[in-house]
Amino acid sequence: MSAEKLSTVEYIQHHLTNAHIGEGFWTINVDTVIYSILLGVFLLWVGKKAVAEASDGTPSGLQNFFEMLIEFVQTNIKDAFPGAPKFIGPMALTIFAWVWLMNFMDLIPVDLLPWLGQLVGIEHMRVVPTTDLNTTLALAFTVFGLIIVFNLKAKGVGGFIKMFLTHPFGPYLAPINVVMTLIEEIAKPISLALRLFGNMFAGELVFMLIALIGGTLAVGAAALFWAPLQAVLDLGWLLFHLLVITLQAFIFMVLTIVYLGMAHSTDH
Repeated sequence: MSAEKLSTVEYIQHHLTNAHIGEGFWTINVDTVIYSILLGVFLLWVGKKAVAEASDGTPSGLQNFFEMLIEFVQTNIKDAFPGAPKFIGPMALTIFAWVWLMNFMDLIPVDLLPWLGQLVGIEHMRVVPTTDLNTTLALAFTVFGLIIVFNLKAKGVGGFIKMFLTHPFGPYLAPINVVMTLIEEIAKPISLALRLFGNMFAGELVFMLIALIGGTLAVGAAALFWAPLQAVLDLGWLLFHLLVITLQAFIFMVLTIVYLGMAHSTDH
């Protein structure tokens, strides 16, 4: 499966193919589902461990980390969604941590887990759930569902319908308002999903291209040049991508808070 045995195109195609069952609309990307669940379970375990170790005395490193993370999330909620319901904090923290963990899988050597999978008979494996558009769309449309619920709760059914009829050009241009508002509302989950997917997919491709340097170019004496170059590029992109995965998780969390705050408001 290594780049030494496959052509450049075959290597990239192999890494971009999910382990799946079903065909067409009913296709389920099994690797995406499994890794998402495993990372969610890991997050729950770490959270439970942090709660179990919490104390009023000298806090542990894990407790310090979670307190810092919770304070960071709460600060963003106060800035973007004053008067937010209590569940927004845990939800925002979960979104940030879970998306970050799924993004972090991109920092694992690109060939490692797929190679281990082949040892047990798994031909294809994509290990970064957020490089699967199904994952990012699922997250985004869950947020979209909450936006609708918050709109209905804050404005009522009549107020929600009125928003579509009168925003942004007033009641005399109701047909145009409906189209414009509908586009505006649908654009929220679509932009959330595509932003996260696009950045993570691009990062995944860069890691593959760097891996190809060692597989297709580092042959014989040329390895004395290409192998060190690959190591430098890999380390440099890894350090930069660490910032990218954190920033993308942060943006997804903040935009979720902002959109819910807008929906919760009685003004539009």
